[in-house]
Amino acid sequence: KDIEYIDSYYFNKKEDTRFSSSVGKFVGFTERGVKIAADWNKDASELSAMRAQKEAVCLNHVQIEYNNML
Repeated sequence: KDIEYIDSYYFNKKEDTRFSSSVGKFVGFTERGVKIAADWNKDASELSAMRAQKEAVCLNHVQIEYNNML
């Protein structure tokens, strides 16, 4: 429940756009990023793929990483 998948996109060293699994969509942080996020959020297949990344990347590796830290 406490795991969040975040995929951030930067332009000129500033975060432009981010996908957050807790929000479930792309969010823009700049004028350009807001436009990009709106376009990406219109694509249902892209959103589905990004939402699946939490399970594919995070949930499948969390136990391994946790054990390595101990």
